[in-house]
Amino acid sequence: MASSISHPLFARYYARYSLSLERGIARHRRTLLAGLSGTVVEIGAGNGLNFAHYPHTVTQVLAVEPEPFLREIAERNAASAPVPVKVVDGLAERLPAADGECDAAVASLVLCTVPDVAAALAEIIRVLKPGGSLRFLEHVRSPHPARARVQRFLDATIWPRLAGGCHCGRDTAAAIRAAGFTVEEMAELTAMPFPGSPQILGAATTPVKSP
Repeated sequence: MASSISHPLFARYYARYSLSLERGIARHRRTLLAGLSGTVVEIGAGNGLNFAHYPHTVTQVLAVEPEPFLREIAERNAASAPVPVKVVDGLAERLPAADGECDAAVASLVLCTVPDVAAALAEIIRVLKPGGSLRFLEHVRSPHPARARVQRFLDATIWPRLAGGCHCGRDTAAAIRAAGFTVEEMAELTAMPFPGSPQILGAATTPVKSP
């Protein structure tokens, strides 16, 4: 079932702007993906800037992207990726993968945009094997009260409309834990300008079910 979400103006802006950020973010993408293996689902793959950094131990990437313009660019970037990448239409809340099909999931600058973060994280748990890994690189609420207030104001007014549904002040780390993940490691970064700063980079695992 098609599930495209079209943000034509923002998508064209983001396709250019994201390239200008790569000087600061590319090395974090490499850290994000290091050590992954097997089948990986990438949620909100955007224009596919992660693809070049996947290690050869990954056997398949299912890259889910609902925005048509960005998905088209991602398909071109998939052709030159060092691992097999299949780019598909889909939503974070309804991933096109079977229960327990994936060894790992990647969420990179996307959980700020999904309408229902809890539903998206529950869906990631569904498609991951027990003990599977979630790698995340997300911009989050500032720990500084004044900046956090600005982020809340932007989220309640113009920011989501201007930025393709993005919410700059979400507490994504808390949402990941609330979904049932165990956060194994996490670092705070400032690779993007405010209000998209700070970012968190880390790894979490799904619960291992008892026999």
